[in-house]
Amino acid sequence: MGRRSKYPEEFREQAVAMVRDNPDRALAEVARDLGVNDSTLSNWVNRARIDAGEGRPEELSTSEREELVKLRRENARLKMEREILKKAAAFFVQESTR
Repeated sequence: MGRRSKYPEEFREQAVAMVRDNPDRALAEVARDLGVNDSTLSNWVNRARIDAGEGRPEELSTSEREELVKLRRENARLKMEREILKKAAAFFVQESTR
């Protein structure tokens, strides 16, 4: 769905586990050891927290975000189809009155 990461999913999961399993170790230190930007690692840790159901109520999990994108696309398609049908109906009404 989203853009492809240059880091494999397994690597990201292991990096998040290193942060979560070592609370005494600074996130920046783990990031440096892995050769990852600390803000990138922080984003991964935050996303994992949300996906685990530990986020605030207004934070969407990855699957909820994917569903939202899908629903927005479908909504846009349905709106376009509705407009086409409205125009077609108006055209046929106009043609039938001639």
